[in-house]
Amino acid sequence: MAQFIKTGSEKVFRDPVLNSIRVKDQVILDLIGTSEFQRLRRIKQLGVASAVFHGAEHSRFSHSLGVYEIARRFANHLAQFHPSQEAGDGLWDVNEQLVLLCAALLHDVGHGPYSHTFEHIFNTDHEAYTQSIILSPDTEIHQVLVKVSPDFPQKVASVIAKTYPNPQVVQLISSQIDADRMDYLLRDAYYSGATYGQFDLSRIIHMMRPYAGGIAFDDKGSYAIEDYVVSRYQMYVQVYFHPVSRSFEVVLQHLLERAKFIYDESKCDSRVNINFISPTLRPLFAGNLTLQQYLMLDDAVMIADISTWRHAEDPILRDLATRFIDRKPLKSIVITDETRDLLPTIKQLIDSAGFDARYYTAENDSFDLPYDAYNPKVKKPRTQIELMQLDGSLIELSTQSALVEAMTGRVFGNARFFFPREMLVQHAVDDIMAPIYADFQRYVHNETLVAPKL
Repeated sequence: MAQFIKTGSEKVFRDPVLNSIRVKDQVILDLIGTSEFQRLRRIKQLGVASAVFHGAEHSRFSHSLGVYEIARRFANHLAQFHPSQEAGDGLWDVNEQLVLLCAALLHDVGHGPYSHTFEHIFNTDHEAYTQSIILSPDTEIHQVLVKVSPDFPQKVASVIAKTYPNPQVVQLISSQIDADRMDYLLRDAYYSGATYGQFDLSRIIHMMRPYAGGIAFDDKGSYAIEDYVVSRYQMYVQVYFHPVSRSFEVVLQHLLERAKFIYDESKCDSRVNINFISPTLRPLFAGNLTLQQYLMLDDAVMIADISTWRHAEDPILRDLATRFIDRKPLKSIVITDETRDLLPTIKQLIDSAGFDARYYTAENDSFDLPYDAYNPKVKKPRTQIELMQLDGSLIELSTQSALVEAMTGRVFGNARFFFPREMLVQHAVDDIMAPIYADFQRYVHNETLVAPKL
C-alpha cells in the first residue's frame, strides 16, 4: 500500500487561477523537482495560440500543477464526506489519494513542443511517452515513484492508460468532466482573456458523489454541470478553433514537413547539407529518438531551429519560417461539402501565382462534441456525466438538462481552406499575378468558398 510521507510543513504555490496550490506530500514535491517535470516550464500549454491571444504564454508546468490541485480538492471532498466504510461499498477509498495526485500531476509530462502539430508530423504519442517516462528506470520521475513502492510507477502509468482497476480514479483524471479539463478551461480562459470559459468549480466539487462504477454528481448540481458544458463549448468555438490559431498550426506543420523533406533528400543526395537541423533535433527527423533525446525537446529548441531557417538555402523553408516567426499567417475561407469540389481549381490558381500548393494550402477540419452520451459501439466511447438522485439511482445529464440535450451528439466547428494572403490582394499595381489574384477572388465571398457567377 502506498504510504504518505508528509513534508515538514505545507508548501503553497501561488496561482492566479486557483489562488493557492497546496502540497503536503514529499513525493509530490520531489516529482515537481525532477528534470522531466521542470521541462514542462519550457512548453506552452496552448502552443501557437499565443500568436492570437498574446497573454496565452502559460506553460504545461502551470497546467499540470493546476490539475494536481483540482484533483487534491476532489480527493479531500470525497475523503471528508464520502469515505469508504467497508470493502465494496462504492465509496471513496482514501488509500487511492496518492496514486490520484501523482497521476494528475504527471498526466502531461510526455508532451512535446507544439504538441499536436509535432505529433502529426513525427508520429509521436504524448500519452505513450508519459507512460514511458513514468516506467523507465532511467528517469528521475521513476526513481521518485519507486520509493513509494516497487509497483507504484506501474499504478500511476495505468491511470494514464485508463486501465487502473478503480474507475473513480480514472474518471477524476480522464472523463468528460475531470481535473484536466477543468483546469485547462479555467486557465486557458484566464490567460487568453476569454471570460466565457468560467464555471463554478467549488460547486461542482461539492456535488461530487462516488459510486462503484465511478463518479456521479448530486442532481441538485445539474445547473453547475450545465454551465461547465456550455463553457467548454464556448472555449472551443472562440479559442481552440480560432481560425488564425489554426493558420499558424498549418504554417508550422508545413515548415516542419518541408524541413523533413529536405532532411530525407540529404540521405540520397550528398550535396544537401543537413546542418540546417541542429544536433538536438536531428534524431527526431531521423525517426530514431531515444527517450532521453525526446526529453531534450522543448519549445526553445524548436523555435531556435525555426528562427535559423529564415536564412535557409531552400526558398520554401525560408519563407514559411519567416511567416511563422514574424507572424504572417495564411488566410482562410470556410468550405462545405457542396463547394469542396472547387478546391482543385483554386489550388491550381495558387500554383499559377507561384506558391507550391503542397506547402501553401491546407484543408483543416476542426470539429468537436460539447457533450456526448455514452455509446459503447463507437471506437472511443465517452464516459457520460451521471447525476445521482435521492434514492441513489443514476440518470444521464442530458435527460435532466434541456440545454445539454440540445447539444448532445451535435458536432460543432467548421472546415477551412488555408492559402497565402497575397491571393486576396486587390488592385495590385505592377504585379504580373494580378489577373490570377482577381480570378481567385471570384471564388471567395464573406470568407466562404463559393462557385463564381458566370
